[in-house]
Amino acid sequence: MIEDIKKRALHRTAIIEGQVRGLAKMIENEDYCMDMIAQSRAIQKALESLDKLLLENHLRTHVTHMFEHGGDQREQAVAELLKAYDVGNR
Repeated sequence: MIEDIKKRALHRTAIIEGQVRGLAKMIENEDYCMDMIAQSRAIQKALESLDKLLLENHLRTHVTHMFEHGGDQREQAVAELLKAYDVGNR
């Protein structure tokens, strides 16, 4: 894993962990529903941001390597990317 991306991804997961704990506390305290929904949406956006970092790492490392080798590895890389976004499975 690329060191800078790893550092940012770990930071993002720590933030998400805190957000999820906060949401659980809100649910336990029976906070206002719209506030809980807002927190849930923030978590979803943070997860999307994490996905982008992980995808960037995959593209810069594994996919690059797989395309350089061509053939079956290249086809596998394409299939993995399509699967990551459920393309063709709808």
